[in-house]
This record gives sequence, structure tokens and C-alpha cells, in this order.
Amino acid sequence: MRRNSSHGFVVAGFWMVAVLLAIFPVDTVRGQDSEAKAPLGQFLTVKAPLSDEALSQIRNTALELKAAAAKESRTGILILELESGSSRFGQIRDLAGLLASAELSTLRTVAWVPDSLRGNHVVAALACQDLVMNPEAEIGDIGRGSPLDPADAEFIQSLGRRRRNPRLSFGIVAGMLSSETSLHRVTVRSEDGQEQQQFLTSDELRQLQQQGLEIPRVEVIREPGAPPVFLAGDALKAGFLVTQLAQDRGTLADLYQLPREIMRNPSAAGQKKARLIEVKGNVSGSMRDFVLREVRNAQAERVDLLVLEIDSPGGDKQIAEEIAMTLADIEPEQMNTVAWIPRGAWSGGALIAFGCAQIYMHPDAQIGDIGVIRETEPGGAFERAPEKIVSPFLEFAASLARRRNRPPALLQAMIDRDLEVFEATHRQDGRVTWMSEPELRAQPDEWLQGPLVPESRRGLLLTLRGERAHQLRLTEAPCEDLQQLQLRLGLPEGVSLRPLRKSWVDNLVSFLNSGFGAFLLVAVGLLCVYIEAHAPTGMFAIPAALCASLFFWSRFLGGTAGTLELVLFVLGLALLALEIFVIPGFGIFGVSGILLTLTSLVMASHTFSGITTTQSFEKAVSSLTSIAAAMITVIAAAVVMSRFLPSIPWFNRLILTPPVYGVENDGPMLDPSLLSPAADNPVATVGEIGVCSSALRPAGKVIFGDRFLDVVSDGAYIDAGSSVEVVQVIGNRVVVRVVSV
Repeated sequence: MRRNSSHGFVVAGFWMVAVLLAIFPVDTVRGQDSEAKAPLGQFLTVKAPLSDEALSQIRNTALELKAAAAKESRTGILILELESGSSRFGQIRDLAGLLASAELSTLRTVAWVPDSLRGNHVVAALACQDLVMNPEAEIGDIGRGSPLDPADAEFIQSLGRRRRNPRLSFGIVAGMLSSETSLHRVTVRSEDGQEQQQFLTSDELRQLQQQGLEIPRVEVIREPGAPPVFLAGDALKAGFLVTQLAQDRGTLADLYQLPREIMRNPSAAGQKKARLIEVKGNVSGSMRDFVLREVRNAQAERVDLLVLEIDSPGGDKQIAEEIAMTLADIEPEQMNTVAWIPRGAWSGGALIAFGCAQIYMHPDAQIGDIGVIRETEPGGAFERAPEKIVSPFLEFAASLARRRNRPPALLQAMIDRDLEVFEATHRQDGRVTWMSEPELRAQPDEWLQGPLVPESRRGLLLTLRGERAHQLRLTEAPCEDLQQLQLRLGLPEGVSLRPLRKSWVDNLVSFLNSGFGAFLLVAVGLLCVYIEAHAPTGMFAIPAALCASLFFWSRFLGGTAGTLELVLFVLGLALLALEIFVIPGFGIFGVSGILLTLTSLVMASHTFSGITTTQSFEKAVSSLTSIAAAMITVIAAAVVMSRFLPSIPWFNRLILTPPVYGVENDGPMLDPSLLSPAADNPVATVGEIGVCSSALRPAGKVIFGDRFLDVVSDGAYIDAGSSVEVVQVIGNRVVVRVVSV
């Protein structure tokens, strides 16, 4: 009875296992196993010349990768992108020795050559287990046409003998050292009938033939005198040197079942110049002006490493987008951009960080919560932004993530509180990434849905700490402080990163670059010019010149003005001066001067590169509005000043006024007879002679007996003290000309 019962339990257990297997497909188990066995990779770019700091960075990165892979029982893959160039052979020898050493024997080292590689950097490629190249790239010519030192040549040839790369041999290395070496593909048949291919020099072939081995085929791969280089596609087809072909980093990552996020190109060249910008506080217009100006300065000075220390709760959405896209447009080959987050980067601050090529965080720092809100009324509460604003922002975040090889769904989950993100495993190669449910539904046969990222559950805006962000491959491994960050970036210990902070000068430049700042500078400058024209003392010419200088200085620092705008402004002023002081009347010189001056002011207010025609028109209208408002203000002020300036204390001493102006019981009064425009008492009569009490430019003051009148010349400039006669009287307008002697 007990036996039957035991047998029944066994049968029941068998059927239970079968039912479980039917419910949970084999693909699920296989996918989980693939996930556990997925390789762990790291990508570095080796530039020329190779420095001690770069070599130290490669060593540290390799050892960290080795330890992490061993801890997680995964295969570690170190990929080195090699750029053509020459370095000190001692440095290259140390790098090749490191790659071929027993210390890194548990790592799989891969050399990637996207472009033709010549010089001693080829030696680093020979020390790696795998060589992956662009199909059109060439490799070789280690000595660049010159013989190497015998000791150096012997070291390079030893790499061929070690055959860490199974497709490498002594003959292939010799073929890259000298153009006089011929190379043969030899098929050798063993005693058991198996055939093996070898790539041998002529000397090696003769030695093999002397051994009496059966050699059914000998094919010449390269004749003596041919260039000592090999084409990647031909080498792979022939079966030597090249392991696989890849045209870009994405394809390379797929070949080794690595997430594309690791291909963010941290450079191992050893940074020669490094700069740290402090991005602290609310994201505002002044922050944008400061950050973008320092980024432009870093690019102009060819800085290799730009670090942004971000500690920001967020701010203006459009400004954050502009800063993020500016950073994302910087290619790592031009300048490596790094975000360092010691405490937290939320909302717009997080968006700026995601524009950088690399992100390093303190383990307890936070990043995320990029939800879009808007103010319901000035000084009132906030509400969630409508869908028409959120949807384009989600697309922007996805585009930004793809440009920096980060999972787009994670950035979108920081914006959309209803978006859930799941771990996804590739069904074929076991690659792991994170995707939203719509993304998974769009590719059901390619990706296997895994567990939900708990921080992205409905109702929450995704916010992550440093360690968790690294696990989701949004950031690099956390750093405790700035000193540890410098070591991770390969900076020498003696290098001190002093943060560049916003100062009062930056705030002044931001204010002057604003619409109100432009209005103020233009209005004050033109008013000073007007007063100087009526009171030529030179006192108001100085502030007018100061306003013009501040206008172009602020625009130059803001990146919107350059030499062209300043030249147009000066040329416009010169044409106006010619029209006023030299050429009679007001014609083409005056009109051209005004147009050039206005054009220079508009061009200096905005940059029109990289934007659409509609945006250019809107920016031009915005600039014209400020300038037009300033000119209208000046005209209104001029009308008021021409009426009341002679009666304003202290100012009335700077201009010429009729002698009857004085201070009586109720203040300054004018002789009523002078104010009367009666027809029987005209202002002046044609032919009347007077003396200029001020220069006529063409307007000015003339004394007719005991009367002071405002007059204009007939077009010519007339010096003070000259005798003039009235040639025309139209109402209160009196036109005079110099009396002929």
C-alpha cells in the first residue's frame, strides 16, 4: 500500500513538472539564464600620444572590470578603440604587456579599429585577443617606412609567437614590420589526414618543407615590395588577423552581446586640459548664459575634459532643453563632457546631466523627477502641464537618451508618472536593457519582458540614487568625492579642478543681454547723443559711448555678437557723421547709416545659426521690438526735453537760451512777445543778418539783435561766430546760410 502511494506521488510529481513546463515556456528559463550569463563590458578610446595617465586609467578600468565580472560570475570584455598615431614606444610596450599579461587573462580584450591604423599603436591591437575592424580599414606599417630598433622589433614579434589572438602569427607580424617580407597561406596535412592553414614567411615555408610534411597547397598572400598593410575585409576572408567586421559602435556592441549604453566613449588618452563648471541653483536665463559661454570658451581653448558639477532642483524647461542639446551636440572626440552630481539633480538639472557623455554620482545623490508643471497664475499654485506640452517633451527626452546611448524609457519615466518600465532581455543574444510596455509590444518576437522597475510604478516620477542609476546603466559607477572622480577620469594627482562659478559679472551680462537691458542701453545711449547734439560739451558723449560699448561687450560674451556686427555699427555711425557734418541735406548716406546701425543692433542681439526661418523671424521681431521701444522712448523724451530743458536747473547752463529766461517768483518765464506767433510779428524776416552763437549742425542758435532763435542751415555746417542771413521762414522754421564775404 505504501509502495503504491509512493509511486502515485512520483507520477503526480512528474505530471506537476510537466504542467509547470507547459505554463512557463522554455524561452523564459533560457532568457533568465542568458541574463545571468550576459557579459560585462567596458569601452575606452586610446588616442595618440599615449600618456602615463591614460595608461593608468586603462589599467584601473581593466582591474575594476575584472573584479566586477568575477563577483557576478560573468565574462568581462574590455574594448579598446585604437586611433592612428604614434606614441613613445615605452608606453605602447607597457600597454601591450598589460593586455597580454596573466593579470588580465580572465578578461577578453578586444581591439576595435574603425579607421586605418598605422604606427606603433598597431602593437596594442596585436596584444588583444580579438581584432575587430571596419571592412574598409587597413592595418600595418608599424614602423611607418623606417626600420625599428631590434629590441622593439623582437618584442613585437614575440606577440605573434604568443598567439593570444589565434588568427595572429609570426609571419603576419613580420609582414607588418617590413614591406620586403612575403607572406604565404600554407595548407599542411597531418598524419591523420586533417588539414590546417598557416600563414608563413618565405623562410618559415622553407623550414616547413625541409621537415618533410605534406603540403598540398601554397598560396601567395603578399609579394615582396607590397605595402606592409592588410585590408580588413581581405584579411577576414583569408582567415588571418581580423576576428570580425563592424562599421560602428552599435554593431560592435551587438557582436559581443553588450548593451549599446557602454559605448559612450570615455577617452583613455589622458586629458591634457580639464575644466570644472559649477551648475548650481535654479535653471534660469543667467545660468544658461553662464554655462553656454563657458562651454564655448572650453571649445575655443581645446579643453579635453569638461566637468559640470550639477546641484540643481530644476527650473525653466526650455532653458534646460537648450543647455542639454548644446552638450549633446559635442562629440566625445572633440571634448569629453562629464556630469558630476554630489547631492542631487532634479527636473531641469537632471536634463542637463543627461546631455553629457558620462554621468558620475555620489552613492546617495539623486537624479530624476523631470515632471513638467506650470504656474496657474502669477504667484499661485502649480498644476501638471497639458498633454500637448508633455508629448513633445517625451520625444525630446527619448532623442536625448539615444544620442548618449541610454535607455529612452527610463528618461521618459522621469517625465510621465504613468509610464512603467520593465527589464527586457533579448531572446537571441541575452542582452539586457529597460523598455516601456509600448516598446515591448512593438517588438514581441525580439525582446522578452522581465520584472517591473519598482521605482517606475504608476503614480511616481522615476527618481534614482547613484548606485541604482548605475545598475540601470544610466550613469557610471558612483564616486565618493571629487578626488575619486579625478582618478576615475585618469587625471594626474597634481591637477586641481577649481570650479568656475557665476559672479556679479555673469549676472550683469545676463541682464544686459535681456530685452529690458537692450532697451535701457539703446535708450540711454540715444538720449545722451541727443543731449550732446544740443549741448556740445562732451559730457554726454562719454556715457553714449559707454552704452554702445556695454551693448556689444555683453553681446560678445553672450555669443551673439562678433567682429561683423561691430564693423557694421561703426560703419553706420561713420555714414551718419558724413551726412550731418560734411554732405548737405539728408540722403543716401544718412539712410544707409541708419539701416546699418539698426541691422548691427539686431544681429548683435541674437544668433540665427541652427534655427528655422520662422524662429529667425521671431528672434528678429523680438530684437526690433526692444530697439523700436527704445527709439520711441527717445523721441518722446526729446520732445519733452526740447520744451522743458531750458528751464531745468543746472541743465539750462549747458544750452543756449534767450536772455529773458530767468527765475522769478513762480519760476522760469519766457517773454510773452517771443512766444506769440502772430502774423504781424514774424519770427524773422528774409534777408535779416545774424551771428551764430553756436555751431549749426545743421540746427543751432543765432542772435538777431537782442533775439535768440533756433535755426537750421541750408545743409552746410556753419561754425559759431559766423554771420548768416535768413533765406526762408516757414512758420517757426528759420533757414539761414552763410553771408558771402
